[in-house]
Amino acid sequence: MATDRDTVLEAAVGVLSRRPTAHLDEIARAAGISRATLHRLFPGRDALIRDVGRLGLQRFAAALDTAAVEEGDARTALRRLVDAAVPDAMLCAFLAGENQLYDDDEINDLWEVQIDRLHALFLRGQREGVFRIELSAAWLSEAFFDLVAGIGWAIQDGRLAPRDAAFSLAELFLGGALRRDPTPSNPQHLGPETGNR
Repeated sequence: MATDRDTVLEAAVGVLSRRPTAHLDEIARAAGISRATLHRLFPGRDALIRDVGRLGLQRFAAALDTAAVEEGDARTALRRLVDAAVPDAMLCAFLAGENQLYDDDEINDLWEVQIDRLHALFLRGQREGVFRIELSAAWLSEAFFDLVAGIGWAIQDGRLAPRDAAFSLAELFLGGALRRDPTPSNPQHLGPETGNR
């Protein structure tokens, strides 16, 4: 039976996202294949890492497409993106932590295309009055991607249930990114309304 490359790559990311120096034997075991089979699929460690990186960027591009981030109001588009991106959060964690990837021009080009789409979403949301304008769209893009990566690590480590991941990500990110109505001029007002004074 033929081995599915994507299945092997997904097994690899589960190991490499937490232990970047893991041996190929460990990755092969996680994938349920022999080291010889792993070598037939990927000629070396660098090739494996590049292919995991490509898969991560392809999946993030697919999430941007599924979420139709260029359509509708920006807040709703972002919520759609959360739902689309969370299933591949572990791949985002790998992308966030594997510096070796960015020595590769193809990976860099793929990354720039996806981060530009995310940047455009936040810029559009700022123009619509949805997202805070004192936080740059570039920073919001980086922060969002890093939070998706954090979700991946939290799920892998058992600190967050997968069913809670999208809600947790959306609430945390939007809690800081959404533009607020001006606060009333009340010297006793120390923060958001809570119903208690």
